[in-house]
Amino acid sequence: MDFDGFTFNPSLFKKLGAKDYIDFTKKILKETKNKPISIEVFSDDEKSCYKQAKKIASLSNKIFVKIPITYTNGKSTKNLIKILSNEGLMLNITAIFTLEQIKEILESLGQKKHILSVFSGRIYDIGLNAANIFKEITDFTHSNSKCETLWASCRMPYDVISAANCNGDIITMTPEHVRKLKKFGKSLNEYSLETVKGFYNDAKKAGFTI
Repeated sequence: MDFDGFTFNPSLFKKLGAKDYIDFTKKILKETKNKPISIEVFSDDEKSCYKQAKKIASLSNKIFVKIPITYTNGKSTKNLIKILSNEGLMLNITAIFTLEQIKEILESLGQKKHILSVFSGRIYDIGLNAANIFKEITDFTHSNSKCETLWASCRMPYDVISAANCNGDIITMTPEHVRKLKKFGKSLNEYSLETVKGFYNDAKKAGFTI
């Protein structure tokens, strides 16, 4: 399967063993073969985030700089977003959960093609219907801007269908979920039999007796 781009955040960098943020980003750029990548700032005030965003963006014209929807105190990053957008940076606004957050920043983005990452998986985690919320956000975004919506925080392969049904533009998926896409089209009876065989073989290998 081919990929249109890649996205990263400080948590992923830590998990991947990165020691130097900029150096690791440069290594990623070499591996992603000129495809778009999203790299996130991690400061917590406008001045510092601005400096980080400019430095990250300077590494490649393929980088979308990820800006959290708020700072850790809950204050909107809309002013920072407006400044960076006006300066021509490609942005990926991340950790979006509500339509109200979209409405607050959309004017700051202007009529430019930025990415709006809606954390649908985490919305499901708290017992809400992420598909309904994502569709509402997507419809509003498409009607009022040139931005693209991204289904983020994927929880299962079926999310790719949910995102498409909601007219989403992009979905990010883990390698595990991408591999499972190969199962699409398998018959229910075939998959049922595979499951039975799997349980049987596991019990046999474990040497269980009753």
